[in-house]
Amino acid sequence: MTTIEAPGRLVESPAAARGLSRRQVHAVAACYFVASFAALGLPPYLTAILPALGDREGHWAGVLYIVPTVFSALGAPLWGRLADRFGRKRLLLRAQLGLTVSFLLAGAANSLPAFTVALVLQGFLGGTFAATNGYLAAALEGSQLSRALTLMQGSARAALVAAPILVGALSPWLSPHRQYLVMAVLPLAAAGLLALLPEPSRPDPVATAKSDTPGAGAQAPGPLRLLYTVEFAFVFSTIISFPYLITLVEQRLPGVNGTVAGVLFALPHLCYLLFAGRVHTALLDRPRTGVALGFCFVALGLAAHGVAHSLAAFVLARVVLGAGLTLGLVSLSVLAAEAAHGRAPGRMFGTLEFVSKGGAVAAGAVAAVANSAYGAAAPIVTGTVAAIVAAALTLLFRRSN
Repeated sequence: MTTIEAPGRLVESPAAARGLSRRQVHAVAACYFVASFAALGLPPYLTAILPALGDREGHWAGVLYIVPTVFSALGAPLWGRLADRFGRKRLLLRAQLGLTVSFLLAGAANSLPAFTVALVLQGFLGGTFAATNGYLAAALEGSQLSRALTLMQGSARAALVAAPILVGALSPWLSPHRQYLVMAVLPLAAAGLLALLPEPSRPDPVATAKSDTPGAGAQAPGPLRLLYTVEFAFVFSTIISFPYLITLVEQRLPGVNGTVAGVLFALPHLCYLLFAGRVHTALLDRPRTGVALGFCFVALGLAAHGVAHSLAAFVLARVVLGAGLTLGLVSLSVLAAEAAHGRAPGRMFGTLEFVSKGGAVAAGAVAAVANSAYGAAAPIVTGTVAAIVAAALTLLFRRSN
């Protein structure tokens, strides 16, 4: 296990041999980053991939965009239970190798049905979110686990920012479709690195109590219903603004170039990368307050999108949304660490991924309907209302406990 010496710094404790060292946690984060790279970087280019597969107008891009998410949600609970039974390291390796196989099939596909099957397999055989977090939760507890989960979210945010840029830069030399073949190397390399790591075992409660927050070894598990409800609501209220943001920016700021629009899209995720460590330190003992504040800032940021008609206004709106994103995601990591205490981590994080992906799918579907009926600003308004309602309910929950 590791202990926290200062904000953002992990040092090894005498119990580290039974858990994971700082270096090992960072290795897991690096593997999660490379696994997320292709999964997050290539879907935005589906409209460029599909014409060569027979869908000349790219009509199926919206559906195929969420296919991996849907099947990842369906498979996550099963893989989580199998991880608890057969070993978290084995199932994490399975997830990385599953991505490798699916990326190879996607890159080699020469028809729309074959490509669709590859995306289905990517979702079902992947599931690196649940597998990675289950692996960590089997070795770490308390603040060490919540900090590690915060780091994993940072890996995903970094991939979300960097991957589309790299895919676009490579496109003149290699089509996004065939880049799947190259990207298959990334999860394969991650599997090779993970094979060198130990099968995790959670430290005993006595050691944890001495090295972690006072009383952590004896604390009761956190409530699962609260965690799952907040996870779904937070994913829904944030993701719903993503699909049509570029369209909204182009409507409000005629003539804006793609680079500026891309930077605006990335701003909230950059905020997370810059401030997540400090926010974790501040909210470690008050995650429910952090969740409520997160929803409030998300609602404020989305509302600002609705009235933004200048570049400066959009930048401000995106930064405010980034503050909400950071507060909410970090607080959810702390709540997840609380809930994992004393529970089978594979099953819990498998269910959590099912809930999270369900929120993302619901957000995408509602965004599509709202955009079709009322325009690109409608998903923003819907997300604002959802965040306000969630913030009110979270505050009521805090007062009743």
